[in-house]
Order: sequence, then C-alpha cells, then structure tokens
Amino acid sequence: MSEMLVQRPGLLTAFYPEREDERLGTLDRVMASAVGRVSQFFSIKSAAGAGFLRRVAKEEKTLVKLEAHAFNAARVEVAQKLRVKGLRADLVARAFALVRIQSERSLQMRPFDVQLLGGRAMLRGRIAEMDTGEGKTLTATLPAAIMALSGVPVHIVTVNDFLAARDAEWMGPLYRALGLSVGIIVEGLSPEERQAAYACDICYCTNKQLAFDYLKDRLVLEGETRALHMALEGLSKTDPKRQRLLMRGLCYAIVDEADSVLVDEARTPLIITRAGDHSGLEQTYQRAVEIGRKLTRPRDFTVREKEWKVELTDLGKARLRQLSAHFGGVWATEIHREELARQALSALHLYHRDKHYIVDEAGVQIVDEYTGRVMSDRSWERGLHQMIEVKEGCEITGRQETLIRISYQRFFRRYLTLAGMTGTAAEVSGELRAVYRLRTKRIPTNRRSRRKNLGERHYATADQKWRAVLAEAKRVHMTGRPILIGTQSIAASEEISALLTEEGLTHRVLNARETEHEAHIIAEAGGHGRITVATNMAGRGTDIRIDQPMRDLGGLHVIATGRHDARRIDRQLFGRCGRQGDPGSFVTFVSLDDDLLRVFYGTRLSGLTRMFSSGKGRVPWLIGAPVTRLAQRATEARHSGVRKALLRADDNLEDLLAFSGRGN
Repeated sequence: MSEMLVQRPGLLTAFYPEREDERLGTLDRVMASAVGRVSQFFSIKSAAGAGFLRRVAKEEKTLVKLEAHAFNAARVEVAQKLRVKGLRADLVARAFALVRIQSERSLQMRPFDVQLLGGRAMLRGRIAEMDTGEGKTLTATLPAAIMALSGVPVHIVTVNDFLAARDAEWMGPLYRALGLSVGIIVEGLSPEERQAAYACDICYCTNKQLAFDYLKDRLVLEGETRALHMALEGLSKTDPKRQRLLMRGLCYAIVDEADSVLVDEARTPLIITRAGDHSGLEQTYQRAVEIGRKLTRPRDFTVREKEWKVELTDLGKARLRQLSAHFGGVWATEIHREELARQALSALHLYHRDKHYIVDEAGVQIVDEYTGRVMSDRSWERGLHQMIEVKEGCEITGRQETLIRISYQRFFRRYLTLAGMTGTAAEVSGELRAVYRLRTKRIPTNRRSRRKNLGERHYATADQKWRAVLAEAKRVHMTGRPILIGTQSIAASEEISALLTEEGLTHRVLNARETEHEAHIIAEAGGHGRITVATNMAGRGTDIRIDQPMRDLGGLHVIATGRHDARRIDRQLFGRCGRQGDPGSFVTFVSLDDDLLRVFYGTRLSGLTRMFSSGKGRVPWLIGAPVTRLAQRATEARHSGVRKALLRADDNLEDLLAFSGRGN
C-alpha cells in the first residue's frame, strides 16, 4: 500500500499518479500465497475491531445531536483535517460516524457494525469477505466517502453496467449530502462524458471500461507523466495531452465482486486493436475449417480438454500436407500450416455453442464461463474467432492489429491503494496476496446464518441426474417455496427448462439470452411457488428477497445441477438463499458425466458409471464425494497456473517492449 496515500492522502502530487509495477520473485510469491491462506483462518478475530466500534459510537453520540448547519461544519472540518493530517485513527472514527449518520438521514439505511468493519478493512486496502445479502453496496460508501473527503479520486468497480448505474443512483443522495460528486462510466459514453465522470470525487464503473480507458490514456501519454513536462506542453501546444486524457490516474479503487474481477477475469488479456489488412484471410479461414472437418480423431489429431489443447499426430501432419498441397501461400510453410489446422480443430472440437459462445444477429458472441454473461466487444485472437464464425456460417469479421495490451493483474497492481469486497475470497486468498499483495479479511455476519446444506447427491449418468433434479423441484414446489435452479451453461439451463415445461411447471430462465429482464426476473424469484432457472450470472449483485410468508415456509431453496470449476462459484450460488439471517436451503446434484469430471478423469470413470447406472443411478456418497472434490481442486489449481502463466507472459512482453523503447 502506498505510504503517500495512507499517511497523507492529500499529497497526490504526480500529474497522473499510479504505482510502479513492482514484481515479486518466485520465493516471495510462494511466501505471500502461504501467508494469505494462513491469515484467512485468523481474519474474523482480527476484523472484530471492538475498540474501533466503540470510538465510532462515541463520535456518533456527539454528532447526531448537532443541528444541520453545525453538522455540515463538522463535515467540512473533518474533510480539511483528513487532507492535511491523513487517515489518523481519531479522524477516521469521526468520519465513519459522520457517514453513518448521513446514510441514515439520506438513504434511511444505518450501516450495521459489521458493515463498519468491512468499510474499515477496505479503507486499509484489503479485501472484505462478506456473505451475500450483508449489504456490500452500502459498506463501500464508507471507505469511498472518506477517501473522497480526503481529496483522493475514488473508483468503485463493478462487474457490469447495470450494477454501476444502479449503485451510483442508489448511493448518490448520500454522497451529494456529504458534498461529493458522483460519476458513472457505462458503455456508449463520449470522451467528453467520460472525462466529466472521472473528474467526479467518486466514479462508478466496470472493470472493462476502466481498464480500456486507462489503455487509451497510455496511448495518449506515450509513457510521459511528469507534471512539469505536461505543464510545458500545455503552454506550447493548442491540443495538449492533458486535455485528451480521460482519467486522473490510479489512486484508490474498491473492486466489487473482487474474486470475479481480480481472479476470474485475470485469464483474459486486455487489448486495444485497430483494423488490419486481412485481404485474402477469409479464404484461409474457410480452407482451415474445411480441412479440420476432413481430419479424423484420434488418427489425425488428439484433443486434450484438461490442458485445452489440440495436437496433430504424425499421420495428421502428413494428411494436412496432402490436403493443403495445392493452396500455396501460408499453407506452404509447415509452422503456419499446422498452426492454422490447430486453430481450426480447436474451433470445431473445444469451443461449443451455447456454452462458450452464442450466435445471434450480431454474430458469434463470447460467453463468460464464470458469470454467464455475453462479452459483446471481445473476440478470440489468432484467427480463432474467425474460424468459429466459419464453423457457424456467420459473416467473417476482420482480424485486428494490437496497439496496446495489459493484463488485469498488472493493471490493478498499478493503483496506489487497492481494496475490494466479495462473498467468496477464502479459496483464492493466497493468490490475491501473491499477485496483488492484498490481504483478505473475513467479516462476520450481522445475524446468525440459518442456511441449511442438504448435501451432495451423485448419479451415474446425466439423464439420471436431470430426472432427480426434476423430482426435487416438483417436491419443493408443492410446498410453495421459491426455487432457484443453477446450471453451468446456457445449454444446461435450456435442457432443465424443457423438462420443467414437460411437467407443466411454470418457470423463468435467466441466461445470456435473457439479459434484458434480468433485474425483473431476480426481483420476482423469491415469490410464492416461483421457479427460476439461471446460469452462473444468477443476478449476481442483486439480492433475492423473500417476504415473511416465504420465511415461514422455509425460504428460498437452491438446487445446484453440478459443481463448477471453482468452489467459489458454487458458494456464490448457495449464497442466493439464507441472506441476512433468512431461512433457506441448498442441495447439489452431480453426475459422473458432468464436464468437470469427464474432462479431468477422461474414460477412467466408465467402470463406475456402468456399475451404478441401473435403476435411479445413485452413486454412494463415499465414492462420489471424493471423486468430485479431487476433480474440482485439481481444476482450480490448473486455472491458477494459467493465470500465473499469463502474468509471466505479460511481464516478459513488457520487458521486451521496454527494451525496444516502446513500453506497453
């Protein structure tokens, strides 16, 4: 954490403040990861902060008695002292009390003690792990307001435009009552509108918009951020760089759903491109896919889903040479020929419609496997996207030339102070510490959890699992309780939807095809007898609220139709029920045919499948549970390795570009 920002938040003297990208050595990363995991076990006690809460309560008793003009005077005084003296303990406690009182007056919401603890953790540059429904949106206003009062530009980062706009509008009255301005960055804003939003004291934005705006600024600055140089340029040029910049630097950020942004999204590099010369490439892509369809498996190629690779065999290379002999051009070179074939085979056999992408009027649209949302402005690189377009019969888009790139890891490490909040950080606390130098603090719940875990049920085949899921949904539906059925893909959500329709069970489906009414679907999901089928998006960031009659019936019942690649995603789904001490329950159904197990074990489970496939196909828990756990833990480790490899590649690329004088 930047000492400048923590001790003297008003002294942001750099023209475009940001942190130098300091890299940890291998041993340092290992130690940091170990410390991050160990510290997680002690985080609840260390987050208790009884003394801090007593000090805030004492300040609150004094401030709440003040008349409006005296209260405003106290706010101005605290802001002035914060700018001069920094985040001193007594000033922070008084500021927390001010924000708490103003929140109750402006929003009719008084932050709980646990929300104060979460805000304090984020003010210290940590990840606050707070359960679903504990009020993270309100919690973020505490550190955001105090940093903004200190004169520090604040970015509150969310996962989509809807949440950014909703949270800014929802919390806006509080900020404005404190004398602070609020901006929103969403898709479609002009450069002037973006400049105005970033110029506000607090700016709500998505991680994607924020990172790409930063890259645009880097293209403008060309590596020059010295204040004197910028001032001189302003005197000598009619269109100086500082007037074209969108942001004011990277000072303080609060990342909502931090595990999704900092971990899951970290597998995707951020690249700004421009249209390149792709004349003749359309025919190359079409020929590559045609050849790929003529190659047979396993004679000509092998598919290793675990490593996400396609490899040509010697026979396949010979067959490829024969099929492309008369094409000429790039096909005449062995390395290019085989790379084209591998990309075409990947498009045909690794990437599947309604799982990794959808096809609509806009063409091939990538689906984020962790959130279930469409990433409309992204494309796969090295011709893969174009080959999938050929595969699906869509119009071929042109390849792009890279202008600048960065990974999320390197981008967020450049903030002077970084903080975040999420309901699921425990599993990746070591990685957050090793990559971002972020400590994780577990915040206790405001009320005791009444969520019931009804266990995990294992079946031999997918058909048997779906029949069991349908039976469970029918059983619970008879009681009138609301049900949320979580799936891992669009195809799976539509499969269970078809089964529910056959049984005459009315339901709503929430997936990447049904984003327009997402908020409405989630708002109604807690009603009497409601059945909602959702992919991982499941309205993340929006609570499923239930009324008292539904509480009396037992609350929301969550049915997970498989295990995800990451335990965190499972916990996010389970967290939909039992919010704020409400009753609720969840149960998980797994089959030996599920992608998680199939990819990890290959054909090694075929014997178990045959053994238990008769009748209802139930697999004993003592067999199914360890088989599932091993596959999930190993897959998590593999994905962590992919993220580390991306970071190393990004660092190496930066070193090469720096050596050439180009920078990133």
